Amino acid sequence: MVPQVCHLFVYGTLRQLGGHPMAQVLARHARLVGPARVAGRLYDLGRYPGLIETAAPGEWVHGELHEMTDPGALLPVLDRYEGCNVENPGAGLFERRLTPCVLETGVSQLSWVYFYLGPVTEENRIATGNYCHHG
Repeated sequence: MVPQVCHLFVYGTLRQLGGHPMAQVLARHARLVGPARVAGRLYDLGRYPGLIETAAPGEWVHGELHEMTDPGALLPVLDRYEGCNVENPGAGLFERRLTPCVLETGVSQLSWVYFYLGPVTEENRIATGNYCHHG
């Protein structure tokens, strides 16, 4: 059984600074907790970024932590947007996983995070781990 987790870490088009319509949906159904990071590598996939597991210690992806008011209603909407196939994990473009997220205060919070499942090339890596500061 999957635990009821109310936190979601976002690092791309769902961030408040992105201005995407789905970021507005998230803002209506969640409270911004604050800046945060997760271990991983970030890649520019064109219209959006993709996070993959880290290859080395100290690699971080920066974003925002949100607390959802009704995860049971919001997560299916976000899963469709992200191309996440919950019934058949690994079959979609992204996979939603429970991952420790670290707030600026150093507090760790278990959160839902969307991981990219497709191929990446190192030339598209965002070395800073921050999509909002990427060119």
